[in-house]
Amino acid sequence: MVTKRIYELAKEMGLASRDVLATAQDLGLPVTTASSGLDQGDAEALRSMLLPEEPEEEVADAPQPAPDSPEQASAPEPDVSEPDDIRVIVVPSGVSVLEMARAMHQPVGEVVRQLLSMGLMAAAAAPVPPEAIEPLAEHFGIMVEVERGEEPEEVDEPLVKPKRVFDDDPASLKARPPVVTVMGHVDHGKTTLLDYIRDTNVVSGEAGGITQHIGAYQATVDGRPITFIDTPGHAAFTAMRARGAEVTDIVVLVVAADDGVMPQTAEAISHTKAAGVPMIVAINKMDLENADPLRVRAMLTEHEVVTEELGGEVVSVEVSATSGDGMGNLLEMIDLVAQVSEFTANPRAPASGVVIESHLDRGLGPVGTVIVQRGTLRRGDSLVAGMVSGRARSIIDHTGRRVSTATPSTPVLVSGWASVPAAGDMFEVVKNDRIARSMAADQVDAVRARTLVVPTARERLGQLLERLRSQEQTELLLIIKADADGSVEAIREAVSQIAREGGRVNVVHAAVGGINENDITLADATGSVVVGFNVRPDPNARRAAAAAGIEVLTYSIIYELLDEMEQMLVGRLAPTREETLVGVAQVRATFRVPRLGSVAGCYVTEGTIVREAKARVVRGGSVIYDGRVASLRRFKDDVREVAAGYECGIGLERFRDVKEGDVIETYRVDEIAAT
Repeated sequence: MVTKRIYELAKEMGLASRDVLATAQDLGLPVTTASSGLDQGDAEALRSMLLPEEPEEEVADAPQPAPDSPEQASAPEPDVSEPDDIRVIVVPSGVSVLEMARAMHQPVGEVVRQLLSMGLMAAAAAPVPPEAIEPLAEHFGIMVEVERGEEPEEVDEPLVKPKRVFDDDPASLKARPPVVTVMGHVDHGKTTLLDYIRDTNVVSGEAGGITQHIGAYQATVDGRPITFIDTPGHAAFTAMRARGAEVTDIVVLVVAADDGVMPQTAEAISHTKAAGVPMIVAINKMDLENADPLRVRAMLTEHEVVTEELGGEVVSVEVSATSGDGMGNLLEMIDLVAQVSEFTANPRAPASGVVIESHLDRGLGPVGTVIVQRGTLRRGDSLVAGMVSGRARSIIDHTGRRVSTATPSTPVLVSGWASVPAAGDMFEVVKNDRIARSMAADQVDAVRARTLVVPTARERLGQLLERLRSQEQTELLLIIKADADGSVEAIREAVSQIAREGGRVNVVHAAVGGINENDITLADATGSVVVGFNVRPDPNARRAAAAAGIEVLTYSIIYELLDEMEQMLVGRLAPTREETLVGVAQVRATFRVPRLGSVAGCYVTEGTIVREAKARVVRGGSVIYDGRVASLRRFKDDVREVAAGYECGIGLERFRDVKEGDVIETYRVDEIAAT
C-alpha cells in the first residue's frame, strides 16, 4: 500500500526532507518522521501542493530581506549589551560565592575576602548570605537583582540536567553534524558496527590506530559528516549527563536479531529516554539463519519503544555489521533524523564543549579527546576543563592529521593540558592562561568545599521528602531492581497505582539483577531513589552511592516496599529501621567440618565479620539466604571476630548451600525515627 516515503518524495522533487515533512503534517497526513510512508493518493496530493510553488526560488531569495533581520536582530542586541554597561546582574536566591564571583567577573578570592571584611565567613561553594548579596555587589560597583526563591525549586523538576543553552543570534547559527552514540547489550555487535563504519568511512590505511586513541570519528553521507562517539556505552553516556554535559544528539540502539532485548538493552533504553534524545534501532546480525526482526520489534514494545513498522515513531533498520548489508541505509536514516532535527551551532564564538575521553600519552603528555559544541577551537587557545587548565599545543583529527582548527561537532585529540582532564567535564576557551589557571583553581576550591559538605544519603532523602511534602505538583522517581522478572513487573505495576493529588510515581528504569554502579549514576543524573527487592548493591555501587549521597532502599517483603513508597510520595516515612553493613566476605572454597556441617572458606574484604551477627548470602546480586553467623574460625580456633584482609571459616545458621563466588554480608539493624 505504501508507495513513497517522505525522504524519497523529497529527493524526487529536489526539496529538503524536513520541508516536505512539515507540509505533509500541515495537510494533516499521518506522518511523523522523514521515513514515514504515504499511499499513492496522499503522495500525489503532496506533490501537487509543493511543485506549483516552485517559485520557492522566491523563498530562496527571501534571505534578501535579511538586511532587515540583522537590523531586527541587532535591535535586541543593545538590550543584551546594556546590562553590561550599567553593570546589572541577575542571580538566584541561594547563589554560591563561586557563582556570584563569576557573575561579577571578579576573582573568587577577592569576593571571599570582602565577605570576611563584612564579618561573614563563606567558602567558595557555600551560599552568599541573603543580606550580603546587595552590599557585596555594590562594593564592586555592580547592581544586582535577586530572583525569587521559588524558581530554583522549579529547576529541580526536569528529569535530566538540561543542555547548556547559548543566547546566540539566530543569524549566526550554522548547520553542524549530529553527534551519535551507539549503545546496546554486550555481544550484540556494537563494536563490529562501529568498526565497519570506521573502516569504510575513515582510516583506509592512513594513520592506522589513531582512531582507537581518539575514541571518536566521522563518517560521511552525501557529503554531510556524522560524528560517532566510541564510548563504553550507557555508563559513560549517563556519567556525562550527571555532570550536565549533554553531548549526544542521536542514540543508535543495537539489538541482535537472534537474541532480542536483553538486560543491557533495557538499561540503554531507560538512559536514552531519560536523556530525551531521538533513538534509531539497528536490528543487527540479519545474516544469521535464526534472525527474527519481528520478534525483536515485538520485544521492544514491552519497553515502550514502538517502531514505525508497528505504527510507532521510532525508526528501525535491519543490518548486518559483518557483511555490511543495510549499513548504508542506517547512515542515511541517521542523516535524515539529523536533517529534520536541524542541529545548529555558532562557529564564531569562543570554543566550548565536552571532554569525552582522556589519558596520559607517552609522547604528548596529558591529552583529552573533546567534542566542540560551540565556536571554533584553534591551536594556541587557552583552555579550562573543570579543575584542569591548559593551552591547545596540538590538535589531531580522527584521521590522525594535525589540524589548526576544530569546528562544532568535530572530535579532536588536544594536547597541552597541565594534567589529565576528567572525562565528562565541560571545557571552554578563555582569554589567556592566567584566567584559565584562575578558573581551574576556583573549581578546585569549589570541589574541596563541596566534598566537605556532601549530604549523606539520609540527609538527601530528607530533602527529597521535604520537596514532596511542600510542592503541589511533583513526582517521585524510582529505579527498581529485583531478583526475578515477575517481581519487577509486579512492583512496576503496583507503584504506578500509587498517587496523590498533584503527585505521582514515575519508574525511570526497572530490571532484573543486583544494584550496580550504573544504577547509581542514573539515579544521580535523574534525582531518583534506588529501590531493590531481594537484591543488594555490589561494592562499587555502595561506594558510588556513599560518594554521591544516593539513598538505596532494599526490601524482602513487597508490602513493606509499597507502603514506604506511598508514605514517601506524601513526604513522610513511618518510623523505620536503618541497616548498617558491618562486614563483607567473599567465599573462596567450601568444605565440611564434623559437628559444624558445611563451612565457607572466606576472605574478608570489608569491615569485620562478627560471630552471631545477622548475615545474608548474595549470589549474582540476589539475596538467597538471610539469617545469622553460627560459627567463625581462624585456622582451628573459634574466634569472636575477623577483620578485613584476613581469611576465616564461616558457618551459617540452618544453611548449607554456600558456593564459591558467593558474598556473605553481615549487618546490624537500628530503629530510627522518621524524617
